[in-house]
Amino acid sequence: MGNLYRARIEAIREMMREHGWDAVVLSGSDPHSSEYPAERWKQVEWISGFTGEAGDIVITLDHAGLWTDTRYFIQASRQLFGTGIELHKLRIPEAVPIPEWLAAEDFPSAGETVTIAVDGLCQSVSAIDNISSAFESEGKDVTIISVPDLISGLWKDRPEIPVSPVITLGDEEVGESREKKLIWIRKFLMAKGCDAILLSSLDEIAWLLNVRGSDIEYNPLVISYLLVTMETAEWYVRKYPFTAPDEESKDSFYEIAADGVVIKDYSDLELTLGGMLEIESLERIFVDPSTLNYHVYKLLLDNGLGASVAEGPSPVPLRKSVKNKVEIDGMREAHLEDGIAMEKFLWWLENQLVLGERIDEWDAARKLDSLRAQIPGYRGNSFETISAYGENAALPHYVTPRTGSAILERRGLYLVDSGGQYLFGTTDLTRTIPLGPCSALEKEDYTLVLKGHIDLAKAVFPKGTAGCQIDALARNPLWAAKRNFGHGTGHGVGYFLCVHEGPQDIRQNFNSQPLLPGMITSDEPGIYREGFHGVRHENLLLCREEGTNEFGSWLSFETLTLCHYDTSAIVPGLLSEEEKDWLNAYNERVFRTLSPSLPGEISRWLREKTKNI
Repeated sequence: MGNLYRARIEAIREMMREHGWDAVVLSGSDPHSSEYPAERWKQVEWISGFTGEAGDIVITLDHAGLWTDTRYFIQASRQLFGTGIELHKLRIPEAVPIPEWLAAEDFPSAGETVTIAVDGLCQSVSAIDNISSAFESEGKDVTIISVPDLISGLWKDRPEIPVSPVITLGDEEVGESREKKLIWIRKFLMAKGCDAILLSSLDEIAWLLNVRGSDIEYNPLVISYLLVTMETAEWYVRKYPFTAPDEESKDSFYEIAADGVVIKDYSDLELTLGGMLEIESLERIFVDPSTLNYHVYKLLLDNGLGASVAEGPSPVPLRKSVKNKVEIDGMREAHLEDGIAMEKFLWWLENQLVLGERIDEWDAARKLDSLRAQIPGYRGNSFETISAYGENAALPHYVTPRTGSAILERRGLYLVDSGGQYLFGTTDLTRTIPLGPCSALEKEDYTLVLKGHIDLAKAVFPKGTAGCQIDALARNPLWAAKRNFGHGTGHGVGYFLCVHEGPQDIRQNFNSQPLLPGMITSDEPGIYREGFHGVRHENLLLCREEGTNEFGSWLSFETLTLCHYDTSAIVPGLLSEEEKDWLNAYNERVFRTLSPSLPGEISRWLREKTKNI
């Protein structure tokens, strides 16, 4: 396979020579800055074979490099072997990001100005600005050329933009109508002195219009743009009433249109921005440069609308992240149903191994998926199930192979990270499961990670605290033992939306966004030993009010996830009495909440699993 990717890189270099480009930069995203792109935009995978969700490629005439973060170092090293592509590591102290690397390069073919070609559809405005700024800091000139769909001429069987069914959600399902949300965003425009906002981030559009689809696997999204003015809302989408793929979609589009949303074809956005389609007079359009792609931004600046552009963070992510009562109740229901499925799975897994059945990672993942699929309102998984045994769990984003996956044995640790999409919520949880006798090091890692997980879950902190300010609570037990993990500790989770959302997070990187009541964030410390094992424990936490006193207002977390922790791999002496109390109380709550809905034999099994330590 390495020769295939070498040939593709050489074909891109032929384009570079033909056009006089010094470098080509290609991102792993799509025109909407999505974390998980549809198949059409998996350009990095097509060029390199790397399948991780976070990776960008730079190709020069004498170098090809892939930039990715700590979650994918092991995976990238394996998948890039033989391709001639060098791995550039991000989120480590000596990391050199793409803009700075490009600016520091001595391009022998370049004259006074370096010419860089990008697929402007799949690069955000901010990403291009970062490249320009890096060259400016080095006192060098750079010309950035936007070439939409740059590799389409080489990628002969490139998939089309997907078209899938669309549904709408009512007030009773999401707690707020699209009319109210449009009124809210128009008030934002008034405050900013703008008369329109162009949204391109798919989860923002889905939230604002109360629509869901399945254009991207595991993400209930519809590929589209949304232009909201003071009078209209224009939704540019690849499906509309006359060509909807099914009757439910057709009804959904008519319902959306009845609420004053004008539905236009996805490709018509360029005609609108070029002044070729009629639209009300606009003077100032608000855009978010972190999500708007460079190609559309250039259309706004260069073509016929004549409006000025105001740049800033979209107001939608913050509003979306604070869940209302309907959404919180829905998320509680989702975690109840999800917990029942998880306990059925864990019972099944243990019994299959006791009976001597041959179960591999793929079998286990499919069994868990089948149990979730029985839940009313299930709309698919929230991401690809990570089913990883032994040394495979040392890859934080391990992709379980359909054939040849590891056989589960009655020893060591098995990690399963999974979640579901439901009409009433989204789940994401990880359990590391001792399948039998574990080594002293496995037990120690298991306990230290759990200790950090508990310390974050029981945190009380003042209002105004950002996630980066409490990240150390989950890391401190590991740091004390001189251990660490490279990924973030927590990410926001959407409501029947993307399993990863912002603007809040819990990680070491500075992010000033405070945690707010109503935000739902994961708690997932881990440890990964290449060639041996990996451990991760994950629950979802709801930020809530914890009272006010003379020192201010306080917040804490409610744990939403309902699935027991196996105590057989714990080293009790590593847990404080407070941590043991939390664990015992949590396991007891799991039993009392789930056991009435479980078959008798599973309920009795869970009673044994949740006894106090």
